Amino acid sequence: MVEYQEQTRTAYDGIVELYASMFADRLETQPFSRNMISTFAELVRATGNPRTADVGCGPGHFTAMLHDLGLDAFGLDLSPGMVDHARRAHPALRFDVARMEALPVGDGALGGLLAHYSMIHTPPGELPELLAEQVRVLAPGGLLLVSFFATDGPEPVRFDHKVTPAYSWPVDRFAELLTAAGLVSFARLVHDPASERGFLDAHLLARLPQVPSEE
Repeated sequence: MVEYQEQTRTAYDGIVELYASMFADRLETQPFSRNMISTFAELVRATGNPRTADVGCGPGHFTAMLHDLGLDAFGLDLSPGMVDHARRAHPALRFDVARMEALPVGDGALGGLLAHYSMIHTPPGELPELLAEQVRVLAPGGLLLVSFFATDGPEPVRFDHKVTPAYSWPVDRFAELLTAAGLVSFARLVHDPASERGFLDAHLLARLPQVPSEE
């Protein structure tokens, strides 16, 4: 896992300002993402636990959106450069450097976790470990919104992302990984691509089941 992480960190550290400027209007140009995040935030608020992690937060624009939607949101990212930019752009919010397989969050602490295209660089064999860590930090009833590039084929597809190699996933296969991690997928949105890559864009909403009460 270390090799691809080092490659990803170095690649994103090298394009911080360009990346931030390119995605400054992302919320305005991607209505599907915007509305899925709004739905996610509404459901997280309904749990009564607004504490939410934006994992792979990049320059922090989605962390700020979650905050504006009433969540106690903070951002985590592998890239120190991205975290530094996010802290400068959003000084009222918390941002920390962290690896997705070792989140600096206590067990069952979060009402929500957003992973917006932040696991696309993870090799398929490593993904279950990341999802297990996300389940660890979610409270019972907590919500996960994960977004990724989707493919119609039967297997994940490695492709040359503009920053560093990435993977697109069959939506059903990704949903099966969520189920195996202990989550219940209950909503999905798959739509035409917002970029020239040609992959579909996919968003899955999942919930960690409540612990049954003892009578």
